[in-house]
Amino acid sequence: MRLLATSLALGTATLLLAAAPAQASYCSDGKTVMFAGIDWQSGDFITEVMKTIFTKGYDCQVDAIPGNSVTLEQATANNEVQIFAEEWLGRSDVWNEATAAGKVLAIGKTFEGAAEGWFVPAYVITGDAERGIAPMAPDLKSVDQLADPALVALFKDPEEPSKGRFLNCPSGWTCEGVSTAKLEAYKLTDSYVNFRPGTGAALDAAIASAYLQGEPLLFYYWSPTAAMGKFDLVQLEEPAYSDECWTQLTSADGSRDQGCAFPSVDVSYGVNATFAAEAPELIAVLEKANFPLAEVNGSLAYMTDNEVDGEAAALEFLKAKQDIWGSWVSDEARAKIVAGL
Repeated sequence: MRLLATSLALGTATLLLAAAPAQASYCSDGKTVMFAGIDWQSGDFITEVMKTIFTKGYDCQVDAIPGNSVTLEQATANNEVQIFAEEWLGRSDVWNEATAAGKVLAIGKTFEGAAEGWFVPAYVITGDAERGIAPMAPDLKSVDQLADPALVALFKDPEEPSKGRFLNCPSGWTCEGVSTAKLEAYKLTDSYVNFRPGTGAALDAAIASAYLQGEPLLFYYWSPTAAMGKFDLVQLEEPAYSDECWTQLTSADGSRDQGCAFPSVDVSYGVNATFAAEAPELIAVLEKANFPLAEVNGSLAYMTDNEVDGEAAALEFLKAKQDIWGSWVSDEARAKIVAGL
């Protein structure tokens, strides 16, 4: 009798479990996945790819909040933003502190093999015979030469011609603060105007304009970018990277006694930790979503050449590169994305 009762109880429990609804996913609960509205080209493109994948493949509601990188990093820590699609790790006090506090996580590798630093067009050093451009500074190799009055005059600022011009990142970008600190560390603040364009697009436009006109230009830049694929650029040498030097350069109250190269690039999806715990099915996609650097550069060149935004480039990528992104998602999601395109 006792065995029969136990069997009946187990059978009833099994039926109840079978009838119970499955655990709802993050998106089926009606929550919106908020992305950081990154305004540089690669960040815009990658964000739009992931937004489309989550919308069409996982039935998510998605949106994006515009802002500068520091503000958006803080918003990710506060869970006002769930995903910062191109987080350059180790660059920001805000992100480092949020990581230490367990508020944010670095998921996957957005792309690998990128670089950043201070650049000049190659023709400044080697000339360009096809365009009739003679070498302007054939011996230029490193940042420690930039204080030379001849180079200061070569990179003359049009608004303050007694100084050179260093074309920095837009204000609010993490790289702007680092390059500003480097100008101090390299004792160049009295020789160069620290020029900050208003947007990433303005930075790209200034580089393209100078390059196409064969003008000398000293500027911060990085890859992946369309310009890296379209133009021949040379990165200037800097003293070797060290943790101690970098800690000082990236701290608001750090010393500016020495400068050094940027560290090796480590780029991940920055996500809010609470969101990561609530949306494992989406985190699984981010863990796999590694963009080949050449494909990113190609998509960015597509954006520039066709004067389209990240959304249009994302759709082109998703249509043409199923062999790449198809492995990031489930078979069901892939079928839905393809049908949605």
